[in-house]
Amino acid sequence: MNNTLAHGIEPPFTGKLRKIIEGNRFTYGIVALIFINAITLGLETSPDLSPRNASLLYWVDKTILVIFSLELALKFYAYRLDFFKSGWNLFDLIIVTVAWVPASGAFAVLRAFRILRVLRLISVIPQMRRVIGAIVTSIPGMLSVVGVLCIVFYVAAVLTTKLFGQHPDPNMQEWFGTVSASAYTLFQVMTLESWSMGIVRPTMEIFPHSWIFFIPFIIITSFAVLNLFIGIIVDAMQSSHESETDEIITEMASVTHDDLRALIGRFDQLENKIDALSRAEKKQ
Repeated sequence: MNNTLAHGIEPPFTGKLRKIIEGNRFTYGIVALIFINAITLGLETSPDLSPRNASLLYWVDKTILVIFSLELALKFYAYRLDFFKSGWNLFDLIIVTVAWVPASGAFAVLRAFRILRVLRLISVIPQMRRVIGAIVTSIPGMLSVVGVLCIVFYVAAVLTTKLFGQHPDPNMQEWFGTVSASAYTLFQVMTLESWSMGIVRPTMEIFPHSWIFFIPFIIITSFAVLNLFIGIIVDAMQSSHESETDEIITEMASVTHDDLRALIGRFDQLENKIDALSRAEKKQ
């Protein structure tokens, strides 16, 4: 996140606060609280939960929610308006804000959405953020694949309705009687869910040569088109990694000779201190 605060005015202690917020201990603490919150929210669904335990889980949940709110308040104090420049901060803010809405009356359904707080793991753990960023980046390419898949499905649905849906057999009417029914059946075939014994073999008992259609359809949809999704996401993750590497190289290239000399000087001072301490220990 950009640490330059609005209007160039930096509140007191923000530098140290930012280091604390971005430190590993703070991050690990928030991750631990998210895991605890996930467990408590899952335990609340138990039908054998006693009123005493239910009250305890309620207060644990509220305590963690208060801590999450304080975390966001600290981030806002540290980054001010730059807080809103991070999409992940906005994501956390929305989730925590929804959790504070009273879960009663018309908003009773929001009680179930408290489990969305577990999604904060994505915003806290950098590796998960990279995966989500890669998926978002790959959406345009994925939409193109979805478009191709929709065309294939529509053509196949019309074809199977014409070929198999005209037969009076109840199964054929249920599976291929209409274009929408054919599309749903073909989707099941694409996912390989009971496709052979459940759909294809019964169809082949009536239409022995129907395998000529189903085998190419499975190869095209299950093995070819769907693998394109994986390829697009992997390519997006690789591009994201390369862009991060380029940013690091650019930052390193911007370091001046004076900065390098100052850093070398600090290393020399540290080495001298270590030598002095080792000599003092030997004398003792």
